Amino acid sequence: MIRENVKEILNELPDGVTLVGAAKTRTPEEILAAVDAGLRIVGENYVQEAEKAFAIVGDRVAWHLIGHLQSNKAKKAVSIFDMIETVDSEKLARAIDRACGNIGKIMPVLVEVNSGEEHQKAGVMPEACVKLIRIVSQLEHIRVKGLMTMGPFSGDPEDARPAFKRTKALFEEIRKLGLAGVEMMHLSMGMSNSYKVALEEGATMVRIGTKLFGERSR
Repeated sequence: MIRENVKEILNELPDGVTLVGAAKTRTPEEILAAVDAGLRIVGENYVQEAEKAFAIVGDRVAWHLIGHLQSNKAKKAVSIFDMIETVDSEKLARAIDRACGNIGKIMPVLVEVNSGEEHQKAGVMPEACVKLIRIVSQLEHIRVKGLMTMGPFSGDPEDARPAFKRTKALFEEIRKLGLAGVEMMHLSMGMSNSYKVALEEGATMVRIGTKLFGERSR
């Protein structure tokens, strides 16, 4: 079923849109089934889970961190991931930069925006986003490649539309600034229940889990 789901989503996505398979709690065997069907990017929420999956799946795919990263896990994270989508503070950016410097790596990152301004969620507030990007762009071992947002969790995907619109507008605003070291390529928005709305609002990257792997058993 996973293989069929992956192929269906890949066929459905418009040209220029990248699929990230959100693999939280999924087994390496489930991830491998998705990879065999054409999945090229695996998104993990936790460094520890990613380590276990990476040991089996390896570099057949690119690995994105799509969950919140604690600064003290940066060293381990940069050894696994090819992109970190959830940079939301100067402290975290500097920790990633230091860890990458130690292994001679340049890390592409997305800045996570709390576009719904929900205080229980991670992400930089929209009004502070440009300031953070200006700081991050000065770091030697990080390259800002765009923005990511979660959007509100609700049963109705339309509830996420205002957050997606706001993030897209911010994305365009930052792109027009032409900041050195900043390449606004990726707008990561939308999950299984909201990705179609996200695509309508300009997402270039969608993070889909349930529609690929089925409902979580835990």
